[in-house]
Amino acid sequence: MTAQTQARTSASARAVPWLIIICGCAIAALTFGPRSAMGFFQIPMLAEKGWDRTTFGLAMALQNLFWGLSLPFFGAIADRYGTWRVLTLGGLIYAAGLYIMAVADSPAMLHIGGGVLVGLGVAAGSFSIVLAAFARHTPPEKRSIVFGIGTAAGSAGMFLFAPIGQGLIDAYGWSQSLVIMAVMMLAVPLLAIPLRGSSHNAEAARMAAQQTVGAALREAMNHRSYTLLVSGFFVCGFQVAFITAHFPAYIDDLGIDARYAVIALALIGFFNIIGSLSAGIIGQRYSKPKFLAWIYIGRSIAVTVFLLVPQTPTSVIVFAIVMGLLWLSTVPPTNGLVAIMFGTRHLGMLGGVVFLSHQIGSFLGVWLGGYLYDHFGSYDPVWWIGVALGLFAAIVHWPIEEKPVERLAALPAE
Repeated sequence: MTAQTQARTSASARAVPWLIIICGCAIAALTFGPRSAMGFFQIPMLAEKGWDRTTFGLAMALQNLFWGLSLPFFGAIADRYGTWRVLTLGGLIYAAGLYIMAVADSPAMLHIGGGVLVGLGVAAGSFSIVLAAFARHTPPEKRSIVFGIGTAAGSAGMFLFAPIGQGLIDAYGWSQSLVIMAVMMLAVPLLAIPLRGSSHNAEAARMAAQQTVGAALREAMNHRSYTLLVSGFFVCGFQVAFITAHFPAYIDDLGIDARYAVIALALIGFFNIIGSLSAGIIGQRYSKPKFLAWIYIGRSIAVTVFLLVPQTPTSVIVFAIVMGLLWLSTVPPTNGLVAIMFGTRHLGMLGGVVFLSHQIGSFLGVWLGGYLYDHFGSYDPVWWIGVALGLFAAIVHWPIEEKPVERLAALPAE
């Protein structure tokens, strides 16, 4: 091979695969959008069905739990057999779950459709699967920024589906709106087709493939920084899932016009785009663990101020902007740390384990939100639990070491 040919090959290997990123971002927006709009369905659904908030809260909690429980398995399948197959399956399951939720005539059907199946669909089609595919096709020096772009796409889904969800409900009712969203999910298999390729660094992938799934899990679970990362990401799930599921109802309880809930969630989604992109850039240049610690401190401060000042439409909007900047800004540095520690060969699975912790936190945040509200008539206890957990997350992220395990230290960066 000539020097000129080698140079072209090297440049091609280190180029950003924009078609893969564009299609992956579209999938992330589609799959993150409807589940982030679930809070708008709570009040009209419960008013028609006569169920309580614990019933709806349990469905959303199950959704988050099954999202987390299944993600390591879907991640491992994507690592082994290809991202396209898993994303296709995710789109089909997601569509089925939304449809069953739309026609549910009992709490059990709501829990199966909106809880279990939507949770499985989000997991198989989630941006965690997409980001793992991005990592395998992107050189390390551009990976954090690409993670930020992918996460921002999920944020764009939240920004778009807040007004779309409420607009569909106003125009067609909550049940028909879910059917329409189910049809949208059928676009995922088509968008997933470009994500079928192999890693940009085939030799590194071949060497890493010598490690089995079981060995990768044992190595990760015995790694101090990884276990700290897992424990801290639990808090992210608790905080954001509670707000996603219960904030519209919380705004209604305050007596503030319902349109401000739509505005607030749309603002969270919009500023989440800015926060995610910024996180990708910051994580590429500065310490990811320290950056994560400051994000969690910022969230605790934001919630504390929001609860202590008079709660008005203005304070709701300001809170939404601040939380939007901090919302999914945890994802690029978190996924980046897993890739740095263990490489990309088992990133789908190991990133999925981290996200499982996130979803256990989501389950508790959503379920406790409904349960404690029904018992105390207030969401305040869950807000303050979230503040305390934010400080805990800052403490556990601070000592995380941003370096590869010894097994990878001597190999070329993946």
